[in-house]
Amino acid sequence: MTMLDLFNEFLPLLLEGFKNTLIASAIALVFSLLIGTLMAILELHHNKIISTIATAYVEFFRNIPLLVIVMFFYVVMPIYGVMISGFWAGVIALTIYTSSFIADNVRAGIKSIDKGQNEAGLSQGFTRNEVMRYIVLPQAIRVAIPPLGNQTINLVKNSSILAMVAGLDLMYYGDLIASETFITIDTYILVGIFYLFITVPLTFGTQAVERRLKRKY
Repeated sequence: MTMLDLFNEFLPLLLEGFKNTLIASAIALVFSLLIGTLMAILELHHNKIISTIATAYVEFFRNIPLLVIVMFFYVVMPIYGVMISGFWAGVIALTIYTSSFIADNVRAGIKSIDKGQNEAGLSQGFTRNEVMRYIVLPQAIRVAIPPLGNQTINLVKNSSILAMVAGLDLMYYGDLIASETFITIDTYILVGIFYLFITVPLTFGTQAVERRLKRKY
């Protein structure tokens, strides 16, 4: 069987996996951005207890393997009566894991903003929260766009972890096809090409946004 025959025969499965990979990545990206940004802000909170808790979250999940987090939700949680499908176990794990890296990126962006802007905002009657929301954070996100783009690409590639828990993603169906046909090289080349359809546009998109922001600012 040639690669073209393999492609034609198993295209529906590959497209199903491609769709699930996109959905899992999109959901995880949205929530990891929200959680990561929140944790970055809390890490810099003036309350030491709050900042310590946020820092502990970031350091803990950034320094353990993604597979361990996935297995916790897929294997450990059902022991306590919380049943989670492989797809959602993967999405939750991806969200938590990626948010810890995004928190670092956003925190670095916030710290790069001149402290004088905080003082200027406060002197104009803004509260600390308003200064962060309307003055500091928009600038910090702009600074953090290149590393955030890299984290988005990493998230898509890391989504292949769903295959370990029957998450019905692209890698899962690739493994299934390879095990049925015993055609491994061609199968994984096809799977890699499908991943490139996601990551290459993201790479060029991130570079385009970065160039546009450099021209604007």
